[in-house]
Amino acid sequence: MSFPTFTAVRVFPARLPSRVCKAAFHTSRIDRRKVAIVLSGCGVYDGSEVHEAAAILMHLSRSRAGVAMFAPAVSAAVINHLTGETMTGQSRNVLEESARIARGNVKPLEELTAEFCDAVIFPGGFGAAKILSTFSPDGAQMKLDPQVERILTEFHDAGKPIGLSCIAPVLAAKLFPGCEVTVGQEAEGSDRWPHASTVATIKQMGAKHIKTEVTDIHVDRKNKLITTAAFMCEAPLYEIYEGLGAMVEKIVILVGDGHK
Repeated sequence: MSFPTFTAVRVFPARLPSRVCKAAFHTSRIDRRKVAIVLSGCGVYDGSEVHEAAAILMHLSRSRAGVAMFAPAVSAAVINHLTGETMTGQSRNVLEESARIARGNVKPLEELTAEFCDAVIFPGGFGAAKILSTFSPDGAQMKLDPQVERILTEFHDAGKPIGLSCIAPVLAAKLFPGCEVTVGQEAEGSDRWPHASTVATIKQMGAKHIKTEVTDIHVDRKNKLITTAAFMCEAPLYEIYEGLGAMVEKIVILVGDGHK
């Protein structure tokens, strides 16, 4: 299997199995921490939220962690991000769309295993609710993509950190009964928290919701889940970046503790 290379990228040590995506994203050096990111396309309305994905990559780069990116190789509808309308007669490949964020350095989701990565992060965006799961149409009766369910279960069973931002915490809420997640505040009808109704669905799925501000995170220590609200809040971009940075920082700390 060949791996795309370009000058800004450094690679994991060659001893890693070939099926693991080896590139670290824009780092001058990497340490032994290896974090996987699961993308779902490129664009908030039908894929990964670009600002979230970029912020996560930036914070991981600052921590000098190695990064591997993965996405489902499936077809999906196209949303016009200018109007919000579905583009009739058009489709997109989620893996190819995710390559826009990954600068070409992304692998099919089935190649991701917990064995060779220390943590996994799921950025938000409607791709988490439409591609990685059926949350958008089905709510509490949602189903997870089989590969997503496998990956989450593997990392959970291995006791490795799982980061989820924005709407992505619903993936864990569905899969791990009784787990604790946050999507921010719970008061509906707020201009600052327009998606607060998601909390009721999280509770309906049997998970516990923890109220947080957008700059904060919640850590479910039992399940090794680190969640932050991100764009569930109508907040300045720097506040969202702070929350994502806190999530990444905690994941890196937990990975380091696991290596001791």
